[in-house]
Amino acid sequence: MGAKMLWISVWVLFLLWGSCWGRFVVEKNSLKVTSPDSLKGIYECAIGNFGVPQYGGTMVGIVAYPKDNQKACKSFRDFDISYKSKPGGFPTFLLVDRGDCYFTAKAWNAQNAGAAAILVADNKAEPLITMDTPEEEDTKADYLQDITIPSALISKSFGDSLKKAIENGDMVSVNLDWRESLPHPDDRVEYEFWTNSNDECGPKCDSQVQFVKNFKGAAQIMEKKGYTQFTPHYITWYCPEAFLLSKQCKSQCINRGRYCAPDPEQDFSKGYDGKDVVIQNLRQVCLYQVANESGKPWLWWDYVTDFAIRCPMKEKKYTKQCAEEVIRSLGIDLKKINKCMGDPDADEENPVLKAEQDAQIGKDSRGDVTILPTLVINNRQYRGKLDKTAVLKAICAGFQETTEPAVCLSEDIQTNECLENNGGCWQDKASNITACKDTFRGRLCECPVVKGVKFVGDGYTRCEASGYGRCEINNGGCWKKTHEGKTYSACVEDGCKCPPGFKGDGINKCEDVDECKEKTACQCSGCKCKNTWGSYECSCGGDLLYMKEHDTCISKKASTEVGWSFLWVILFGLVIAGIGGYAVYKYRIRSYMDSEIRAIMAQYMPLDNQEGQIHVHHGDI
Repeated sequence: MGAKMLWISVWVLFLLWGSCWGRFVVEKNSLKVTSPDSLKGIYECAIGNFGVPQYGGTMVGIVAYPKDNQKACKSFRDFDISYKSKPGGFPTFLLVDRGDCYFTAKAWNAQNAGAAAILVADNKAEPLITMDTPEEEDTKADYLQDITIPSALISKSFGDSLKKAIENGDMVSVNLDWRESLPHPDDRVEYEFWTNSNDECGPKCDSQVQFVKNFKGAAQIMEKKGYTQFTPHYITWYCPEAFLLSKQCKSQCINRGRYCAPDPEQDFSKGYDGKDVVIQNLRQVCLYQVANESGKPWLWWDYVTDFAIRCPMKEKKYTKQCAEEVIRSLGIDLKKINKCMGDPDADEENPVLKAEQDAQIGKDSRGDVTILPTLVINNRQYRGKLDKTAVLKAICAGFQETTEPAVCLSEDIQTNECLENNGGCWQDKASNITACKDTFRGRLCECPVVKGVKFVGDGYTRCEASGYGRCEINNGGCWKKTHEGKTYSACVEDGCKCPPGFKGDGINKCEDVDECKEKTACQCSGCKCKNTWGSYECSCGGDLLYMKEHDTCISKKASTEVGWSFLWVILFGLVIAGIGGYAVYKYRIRSYMDSEIRAIMAQYMPLDNQEGQIHVHHGDI
């Protein structure tokens, strides 16, 4: 408990460092009231850091203030209330009061009730603040990424005026306007992404990883064609002088407390330390710089995506070795990156991280960057859900009207990243099969399906054919060899297994088994064994004949005598059967003929017992 309290104290000092140097700017949009006449005018409201603000556009709606559940901390279903607009009607902007629950919970309940937007009225007179998502240790926040309606915080006095007008029965019509929330001076957009390589900070870290993966394709297309200029950044803090020798600062910082990051698990006794995160952040900055010098700054998106997939903290792969494997797969100069990173143990400033700390401080219209993650577009901080479609729309709003690139109008594009270095994915050059796949989201390393055969693996270093028909594709990746006119294969339906007569792993090699040497064949007395490739041959000496099924030797002479005797018996039997058959045949033919002749003769010749009955007539006419 004491260690945790000390770390909280250090963390507070880290935050105080930022507030001493600059300022945090609340990003705003305008709210125009068109009725009633008593409230007509334009008011400022602060854009919430969740949901989907309609950058570059406007939204018109009617304001509603609930009689029950006015803080929207409970589901409106419990009150049988719906704010879903009827066909042809204006959308509903739900006005609720601040307090008692998180801003995101209010927005979620409003969205589920059918509201098109949510206006939160402050509960005290103060300058507008940015409504942010809750800390992960305070709530599971499972619904955060599902909030899609825009949100805005309005002042207490303006909120009171709206509630009074609604109470009087006035229809309050407003127009939320985000068209000037982002500058759009020309045909090129400059944007920065302030992020972190830590993947153990809950939903925020998960959303960062998913955003980079989804947005990569569009980002690379715009960068390659010169529509945008992208720069990644990383926030670090420093350890106050009084805590430099503490265990906490030593485990969370590099360069003697100059550059620090919080412990990923918030537990110093397990997992990775803050300094591991700082070093990986530094590596990602240097990778971008080296890639940018070579004219390919977009490779940063590939590295960050692949590192998150191949080297996660949860699998204990968040290491230098894993990071360098990813870098090599993308063909980036590893020596230049290591030189850029410098010595993390040196008691001196690191020029790369020092520049990152300087960039964190707000300049001109942009305030300090203190929220992770943060997207800065045309020197203005983006607010809202970190979602590919929402961010792409915000970036497109940063172009001067009519100069937007095609990616802002259509998603039907491909990146063609597989044409170079196979995109860093697995490939079998012998059969020209690759795991690299071009999509709108950028190249994916995904094991393919070839001729109905599915390959399985991580897509980066390994893909293996599986299931029925796998042996038809490159022999299933198994061993196969032809020798002395014979071909043997280790491919079976469920894997690679050396065939009978061979031993090995079935993939890289199968060696012939010498059955004669191992005495597994030809074990009978007098047997002789000869090994062959994949099999063996047994024989017997002298006049003996080998019987394989009985593994024994028998006399060739005896077998011949037995054979001739058996043949004579068969021949004699055939002769007897023929004679008998002929005798039966003759007897049946003879009997048949006799009966036929007797029948014919009986018609023409009188029988003995009929002679006295015959009368002869002479002279009859």
